Amino acid sequence: MKTDRNDTANMINIVIADDHVLYRAGVKTALSQKKDIKVLAEADNGMQLLNLLKHIQPDVILLDIEMPIMNGIATLPEIKQLYPQIKVIMLTMHDDHSMIAKLMELGANSYLTKNSDSEVIYEAVKTCYEQEYFFNALTNKALIDGLRNKRSDDGPSDVKLNEKEITILRLMCEEKSTKEIADIVDLSPRTVEAIRDKLKSKVGAKSTAGLILYAVKHNIAEQ
Repeated sequence: MKTDRNDTANMINIVIADDHVLYRAGVKTALSQKKDIKVLAEADNGMQLLNLLKHIQPDVILLDIEMPIMNGIATLPEIKQLYPQIKVIMLTMHDDHSMIAKLMELGANSYLTKNSDSEVIYEAVKTCYEQEYFFNALTNKALIDGLRNKRSDDGPSDVKLNEKEITILRLMCEEKSTKEIADIVDLSPRTVEAIRDKLKSKVGAKSTAGLILYAVKHNIAEQ
């Protein structure tokens, strides 16, 4: 049974960064109707968002890619460097697969088009908050396309993974949460996180999405 997060102690605090006022207002109105969501603030551009983050710490940021002054592509790495615990969901009008793959490897936790309905946005927010990543058909296809476009000699080729690392990586490909993986392999969630971080270092991945790419490329996901 999933944990009920509809209580005030577990509110999901979010910030919406988008220069389109009407879109921002619509998303805010829709999400504010959810009992477990609180919209802390809004921003018109990346610079304003980074200034806001000096004073408030949301759980999730909805970040538009195309904004004036400082766009989402430039803002994402700054957020991930300064506040790595914050989940970031990228928003755009376009389903550019190469862009999606790039942003996921830079640390984006999901990627949604702006024509996504409010329930999909809510599901993405909840899933990123609880399980770190929200993978959908768009992100999955983009990551696979990005994999196909990668040169065969990209990344280290002589990496040796032990049985535990392979098992954890395979479970990550099955979209298991850290807690679910910990229960399956009989380790603490903290230990699973440590192994995941070690895996990133070993295979040269910058993010969990990069690890998924590595697993698919080396047929680990199919084992």
